[in-house]
Amino acid sequence: MRIERKPTRAVKIGSVTIGQGHPIVVQSMCATRTTDVEATVGQIGRLAAAGAGIVRVAVDRPADVAALAEIRRRTGVTLSVDLQENYRLAAEVAPWVDKIRYNPGHLHHHEPTTPWQDKVRRLVDAAVGGDCAIRVGVNCGSVDPAKKAKFPDDDPVGPMLASALEHCELFDSIGFTGYCVSLKDSDPRRVVAANRRFAAQRPDVPLHLGVTEAGMPPEGVLKTRRALEPLLAEGIGDTLRVSLTVPNDRKHEEVEAGQQILADVAAGRALAWDEAEPDQPRGLDIISCPSCSRVENERFVELAAQIREMTCYAARWPITIAVMGCRVNGPGETDHADLGVWCGPKHVRLKRGTQPIGSFGYDEILPRLKIELDRLIQSLAGSGE
Repeated sequence: MRIERKPTRAVKIGSVTIGQGHPIVVQSMCATRTTDVEATVGQIGRLAAAGAGIVRVAVDRPADVAALAEIRRRTGVTLSVDLQENYRLAAEVAPWVDKIRYNPGHLHHHEPTTPWQDKVRRLVDAAVGGDCAIRVGVNCGSVDPAKKAKFPDDDPVGPMLASALEHCELFDSIGFTGYCVSLKDSDPRRVVAANRRFAAQRPDVPLHLGVTEAGMPPEGVLKTRRALEPLLAEGIGDTLRVSLTVPNDRKHEEVEAGQQILADVAAGRALAWDEAEPDQPRGLDIISCPSCSRVENERFVELAAQIREMTCYAARWPITIAVMGCRVNGPGETDHADLGVWCGPKHVRLKRGTQPIGSFGYDEILPRLKIELDRLIQSLAGSGE
């Protein structure tokens, strides 16, 4: 069986075409250091062998660009580059990749006096010059603060949707159509809501689906299923990624999980999710970002597993703990959690909501996190929750 799709326009990404009835493409992202050419080329090959139609790599600095040129010479796999904050490298990376992904929420970090529209035009010029597609990657934890200020706190989807739509309008106004969009959140219900609303307003634009910071398997796979299965069953979605916190040698599990989700939806085996559940999770929810090349200490993946094991006694409490592996998403994503752990090269920063608690060594963070978790549980118990 095939998944019935809502029609979107076709967007060419190297040897792959998405939208307009083409097969849904499963993606993944390298977790190796981009400057480690040997390891990165090897991981690209393994991800492609597992079924990834597009593989993403991260570029933050000129050394990554130089490595990317060599990576391109050694693989024919369709490549996407993640620029995140450093959009100014777009023209340098465009000759070596097939798609450029940027986050609208990060455009205000550099050259703050330059209008975001000019920055996007710079990205488009690079994409046109390199024959690249573009993905507008909107994430819940990194929406432009100016955009968030225009919406009430109880509408987290509104700023994401508005951001995506205004970027689409700019692309359209300058005649660039080789783009797709993603709207990701760590809450599956919000992923469903955001993508449904976007697809209703811009049915022509291909969508990349995913749950950001889905976490460790098997919970991360189930969380992703909860978001993607309803959307895919409705014909929404042209590419997808299952973003898991796993060691480098298990990155292929993202691809395998994505392929299985597609197979289950096509065969009518998708689970019936209860969308009437309250927005707050019923119990402890650990969100953790996928392992990627920006992780500043590989102990992050091990620490995420240790936190899951240590906190199992709190399973019934409606508490969210965020475990982030790098500076790119660490600050913003942990703001939305009751307790946040942001991993640096040698130390781990602990937060309670938006309030910093302190910086601790990797050998110190677990007992300190437990103290804060116990305090939070006592507070909830005292309030009768």
